[in-house]
Amino acid sequence: MNPTQNAWHHIRRSPIQSLVAVLVMTISFLSLNLFVIVSNGMSDVLKYFETKPEITIFLKDGLDKTTVENLQQELTSYPGIREIKFISKDKALSLYKEQNKNNPILTEMVTASILPASFEVSVSNPTVLEQISQNFSAKKDQVDEIIYQKDIIKSLLNWTDIIRKVGIISVSVSTLITFLIISVIIGMKITNRKEEISISRLLGASNFYVKKPFLIEGIIYGLTGGFVGALSAFGLSQFFAKSINHFFSPITFISTNISFYIYLLGLSLALGSMIGFLASWLGAKRYIKF
Repeated sequence: MNPTQNAWHHIRRSPIQSLVAVLVMTISFLSLNLFVIVSNGMSDVLKYFETKPEITIFLKDGLDKTTVENLQQELTSYPGIREIKFISKDKALSLYKEQNKNNPILTEMVTASILPASFEVSVSNPTVLEQISQNFSAKKDQVDEIIYQKDIIKSLLNWTDIIRKVGIISVSVSTLITFLIISVIIGMKITNRKEEISISRLLGASNFYVKKPFLIEGIIYGLTGGFVGALSAFGLSQFFAKSINHFFSPITFISTNISFYIYLLGLSLALGSMIGFLASWLGAKRYIKF
């Protein structure tokens, strides 16, 4: 019997232990894949806000064209500026009517004269926001109000940091538990077959040849758990994708890119086989010493 057949023979002879090994590996990779999917979604949320006008500068009424152009020129001097968009009073009215087109009561009494002109500024370096806000807030005779997404971005960064830390800790703990459980299960199987191993050694089998079926068994657990865990995470994420993406609209929080999930599946299979191999190698090393 070759080592691979021997490994499958070990699995069939102790189905409960094998099922436990696959189950804990599946749970570990389910949590890993869900963590990656959620982290990817949070990153997309941050990217969305970082590419939107992070700061809006509302201008006083009655500014002449030269003053407005000077303000725009000053904005271009800041580092990390991605885009500066000037919103005139007429454009502001057009946007207001578009946003409230389903509520005509709100648009009946609004005219361009009561809406302020503004600059919408996008930056690639968020640290510039505070500097722009402070400098333009001092221009009381030209600037009416400044609004920017400092608090939103700060909150998102905090939440992303918390989710990543909790996710990393959870995945690390579950991976460690999985590693130890598989190592113990392999050790138990070796103990149960101690007599068979002794006979094999007496017949001239090498130490590695005796260990090989158990190493293959660990790899099988890892591959199976990684595969089932990745598919389970994909199924769960797609089941809730519509409602979650609707909540975060227009951001696609749950990715619909199939290559992203193929990548996760490949990563799960690679990590699963590695964890299964190392755990079984540790178990075999501890118990096969003769």
